[in-house]
Amino acid sequence: MKMKHTWSVHILSICILSLLSCSGPSAPEGEPAEKDIVTEFHPGEGLPPTDTLECVESKVKNGQFFSTVLAKAGLDSRASYEISQACADVFDVRSLRVGNSYRVYYTPSDHEPQYLIYDKDKVSGVVFTLQKPYLAWNVSKELTVEHRYADVTIRSSLWNDMIDAGVSPLLILSLSDIYAWTVDFFGLQKGDRFRVLYDLKTCEGQVISVDTVRYAVYSSGGKDYPMVMFDQGDGGNIWWNANGESMKKAFLKAPLKYSRISSGFSYARKHPVTRKVMPHTGVDYAAPAGTPVMSIGDGVVTSRKYEGAGGNTVRIRHNSVYSTAYLHLSKYASNLKVGQRVRQGEVIGYVGSTGRSTGPHLDFRVWKNGTPINPLKMESPPAEPVKKANMTAFLNQKAAMEASLDTLRARSCMDELFELL
Repeated sequence: MKMKHTWSVHILSICILSLLSCSGPSAPEGEPAEKDIVTEFHPGEGLPPTDTLECVESKVKNGQFFSTVLAKAGLDSRASYEISQACADVFDVRSLRVGNSYRVYYTPSDHEPQYLIYDKDKVSGVVFTLQKPYLAWNVSKELTVEHRYADVTIRSSLWNDMIDAGVSPLLILSLSDIYAWTVDFFGLQKGDRFRVLYDLKTCEGQVISVDTVRYAVYSSGGKDYPMVMFDQGDGGNIWWNANGESMKKAFLKAPLKYSRISSGFSYARKHPVTRKVMPHTGVDYAAPAGTPVMSIGDGVVTSRKYEGAGGNTVRIRHNSVYSTAYLHLSKYASNLKVGQRVRQGEVIGYVGSTGRSTGPHLDFRVWKNGTPINPLKMESPPAEPVKKANMTAFLNQKAAMEASLDTLRARSCMDELFELL
């Protein structure tokens, strides 16, 4: 694996590779892993030989069905039916998606269709033989996992700064999930910083996903908030703070993703519609209509109805102390009912502008023992910490990750120095 240096992104050094490869043996650094050599094509396995065939590539268009795709490829209705029946156990023809790519391969001499390969996503696809005997089987492209280091300081927005630093914005989704109970991602300030050790899954050079965030430090206002990935093997939480306390808390920091705060908690706010000064005991999140709204914690739906100025509103009782409300929704989640138990992060409705509202937003409110409180200042106790029996292993892993981060930070500083020389 080649070492790649930028101002903010590094593929991890050999010491990180050895640290993260403890789950099993791997090929030596710089040498490719062994692969089976395919000397003969067996129908039903892998990609068919297409080097000598003509290829016509297309995409599924609106209104097209599997049968019309086959008809366009040159097959009659009987053949289309038989192929659909033959592939029933492998591929549901109703799952054909508009916009997905497919390729039809023909023999050059008589232009007879031989194969159709449909891309289900960036990684997996389905191969169909278009001559008898009709067969269909799944194929997958090879995935590569790269160990990466990102160092991003907020200058404009986390999204833009990630891109400017050469980091996949998919990392934002992972960080927002991990830090959801610690960091208010709507309130990030200029100068806030994220340093992250993570695994990036790629396929043919395309980023597929951020596979695992192994260590991160969020810095703000002179304070560091580390996160350590440590799997206890019990199927439970795997992300912890520096003290071994769960990063997951009783409530999410916010009930929706990627928006801005348009109005804060106040007992003397001039209402944008009535122009009267009146209390606003909640926080308004401006977001596009239709943005999913989530319950910030486990609880029971106590109300789901139109509430005049509040418009479509959902109210949830989380426990004997806390309750929340979500106002101005465009619609409720499907099958949401009063008395229903919802889980943390479950979608309960969608942003709208019902009731007394000047535009799409969510008015989010929290009560503690019946008294409204500022949601942005609400504290939440952590869940169960790392088990005592695992604490030594956790501290060792934390120390190793800290040392790795320091090594990479020093290397980054040296790179920057050499660039200036």
